[in-house]
Amino acid sequence: MTAVSKTLIIVITLEHLYFMYFEMFAWETIGKKTFKSLPEHLFKPTKGLAANQGLYNGFLAAGLIWSLFITDIDWSANIATFFLTCISIAGIYGAISASRKIFFIQAMPAIMALSIILIQKYF
Repeated sequence: MTAVSKTLIIVITLEHLYFMYFEMFAWETIGKKTFKSLPEHLFKPTKGLAANQGLYNGFLAAGLIWSLFITDIDWSANIATFFLTCISIAGIYGAISASRKIFFIQAMPAIMALSIILIQKYF
């Protein structure tokens, strides 16, 4: 992978670590500021659901971190491709089911990184 794809992976990883943090540990503070369309009284009862979602974001970040430490170029690209595909699908689904903004925040960076990796790998 090139410096561009690794840089995008690092940015996406940091984004998902931030998602993990606020969904798991700051749902009732940062969550309220982020999801203004939800009524304030729903944050406390949905704290467990948000924490579970945050855990999944942590797993996605862990997979991308793992891809950066794999020394075999093909396997590094394969692992990054898998996790970036998962993030892209989740972002597209979120855009369809919740808010179009999710596409630009989550899916678009992953699609860009995925495109760069696949172009490097096959062309």
